[in-house]
Amino acid sequence: MVIIGQFNRFDLFMISEEVFRRFVPEAAVAYCDKLYQSLGFEFKIKKNRQTKLGDYRYNPNGNKHTISINNDLNPYAFLVTYLHEVAHLTAFKKYGRTIQPHGKEWKACFRKVAFPLLKDEVFPNAVLAVLEKYFSNPKASSCSDPILYEVLRTYDLEKRDTVFLKEISVGQLFSFGKKNFIKLEKKRTRSVCEQVETKRKYLISEMAEVNSLNQ
Repeated sequence: MVIIGQFNRFDLFMISEEVFRRFVPEAAVAYCDKLYQSLGFEFKIKKNRQTKLGDYRYNPNGNKHTISINNDLNPYAFLVTYLHEVAHLTAFKKYGRTIQPHGKEWKACFRKVAFPLLKDEVFPNAVLAVLEKYFSNPKASSCSDPILYEVLRTYDLEKRDTVFLKEISVGQLFSFGKKNFIKLEKKRTRSVCEQVETKRKYLISEMAEVNSLNQ
């Protein structure tokens, strides 16, 4: 079953292809729908979640698999995220729950499920070139690969008000997840940030999208 938002439900066989047509490049619609029909999972389109682009969950009660993707992703980011989560499902079905979430088994499944779409009919050349390099060693998410994340972000239809944390200078104020922080120190791919109100310190990814509070 495909679920968009909180209330609307659509019949599995009649509408799923139309849903994919709304969210992924046209050349990928049939393949995405084929994966959906053959693997048998509940597919949810969610409102923006700051902490993730999508996820895969398994509920042993009823042997239920669920994949959810954020509804504000551009078609290329949506497609990469969808394939990422489908790879989790196929890895679970093939190897069980004892494997590492983003270990070698998942990486092999991700490459296999994505390979049929790595062509210029689906992705622009700029994205395709980065994807081909990315799949030599896939990361936990596209956000974990700064080059891939940035090239995917360039295809967003609406200009975002946010910036990457890496664009925030040490000592500068920013908001993230409805809380205010000050950036204290950069450590490789993350930064030590202090929440203004509580003085608690957090490690936040340099690729996190934040709002600058400095004028």
